[in-house]
Amino acid sequence: MSKVIITCAITGSIHTPSMSPHLPITPDQIAENAIDAGKAGAAILHLHARNPENGHPTPDPDVFRQFLPRIKDGTNSIINMTTGGAQTMTIDDRLRGPLSLQPEMTSLNMGSMNFGLYPALDRYKEFKYDWEQGYLEASRDHIFRNTFSDIESILQRLGEDCGVRFEYECYDVGQLYNLAHFVDRGLAKPPFFVQTIFGILGGIGADIDNLVHMRRIADKLFGSDYHWSILAAGRHQTNFVTTGAIMGGNIRVGLEDNLYISKGEMAESNAQQVTKICGIVKELSLEIASPDETREMLKLKGIDQVKF
Repeated sequence: MSKVIITCAITGSIHTPSMSPHLPITPDQIAENAIDAGKAGAAILHLHARNPENGHPTPDPDVFRQFLPRIKDGTNSIINMTTGGAQTMTIDDRLRGPLSLQPEMTSLNMGSMNFGLYPALDRYKEFKYDWEQGYLEASRDHIFRNTFSDIESILQRLGEDCGVRFEYECYDVGQLYNLAHFVDRGLAKPPFFVQTIFGILGGIGADIDNLVHMRRIADKLFGSDYHWSILAAGRHQTNFVTTGAIMGGNIRVGLEDNLYISKGEMAESNAQQVTKICGIVKELSLEIASPDETREMLKLKGIDQVKF
């Protein structure tokens, strides 16, 4: 078994500010959370941007520029920008930051899907900002777009033109086959970093049988050409990533995916989640990959090749 790569997803676009007082919103908060998560053991930092005035997800490269250089200076961890952004953004909006800043990695969602956030309305009755309730409700009728044409464009514009490599986000079995389609066409090149995602309404459910099945299909499709990683939403996070690590996988945690550190107790920072999972990994007698080891495993271009 190779060393375990730990990714930390710092803020995302799923949770809204009213859901946790600890969710990083401003550039300062995002930078501090990311640097601390890197120091705690995260080799990869997955990053979204938010409007610092109200926490709304934003694709604005100028907002990314307020925290990416600070993170680069404060930690050796790999900076992985989103190309998913939020389902309310167009593809062109979602690519503005990555095309301008050209990080070592970006995410790449491997298919269009329903992405239901609206059930959160049953759990939260009061909201700090006017946009939050409408944003959650809109997911009832939105399709999170990632067409074959969109994926082709991202692979070309970021991968071929900018030397970016990808966290291939697969929310269901069919999206593994979508990735295999691009591999067969020579548009996606190994080694692949395949992030299998469980527990999002619209994607595959958080069932251990599904975890085993996704692993089996990924092995069948990609053989030894990929590195497998696991994330699970909310309360499923710890048990899924622990099981995945035992099965030879890598791990993603962070406040984008789960606002809690244990049942009924909110996580106060991303670093708290990273520290917890690092402890579990070590108790399993597994080794944690450093950022530079991860760069070598994933064949990244290096931090000196980014545009920030």
